[in-house]
Amino acid sequence: MGFWIIFPICLSLVSFIGTWSVYGLAFSNNHVCALTDWGNGNYCRVNYTDAGCCWVPTISSSGTYPPENSLFTATINAGSFMFLLFCIFHHAHIMERHSSQSMMSKFALVFGVIAAMGAFAAGNCNPFHVSLLHYLGAAISFMCVCFYTCILTVLTRKCALSGYEKVLYPLRISSTVIQVIVTIIYTVLFIQSEYFYIHLSAVFEWMLSMNLELFELSYAVEFFFFSSYMLSNLLNKREEEKPLMMTMS
Repeated sequence: MGFWIIFPICLSLVSFIGTWSVYGLAFSNNHVCALTDWGNGNYCRVNYTDAGCCWVPTISSSGTYPPENSLFTATINAGSFMFLLFCIFHHAHIMERHSSQSMMSKFALVFGVIAAMGAFAAGNCNPFHVSLLHYLGAAISFMCVCFYTCILTVLTRKCALSGYEKVLYPLRISSTVIQVIVTIIYTVLFIQSEYFYIHLSAVFEWMLSMNLELFELSYAVEFFFFSSYMLSNLLNKREEEKPLMMTMS
């Protein structure tokens, strides 16, 4: 059973190592400015390409140009797929241990799946060439992640999956509050025109990414008590519901 503790750890590490590796490559190739540089006067503007200019160091702009764009796409694809599995596994855990909270868990699953799909769209649509789909996918993902973390935090209070909820619940409340507030601030700053505010929005975007990774990492505790039979039970329940639904129809 303890083998499953590896999954949320891997999910967090793939996102953390992948995104920062992309940023490191982009910065070394002068494709993005340094996160510590708050007064860069040579940053690239929309529809403006100056020799030697660099883009504001958001996660998206870090993965815009080759060679780092391939690693960016691979990281987002792997992260979104693993996050999708994370949502399914957590739902199976709730259904097995606390089926009375099935409706709330299903809502969380829906938001999690949409967030994963939004991230997948953002990762596979280059922000320079397919900017509309990229930013639409990113916006949907950010919004749904806020709802997802909120519901999972409520489920932490309602469902005893590990016995450590008294410790995990306040930590997840803090993480969820940070996720929601920083998402709102990031959205407001991102649409500004001055470099300082856009750069600040990039810093907040990296904060959002790391905060979500820590939130996911906290579920290593629950996943220690997870087992593959919970997935098979979830699938069996779905199979049992099909004849009932056909009879009612």
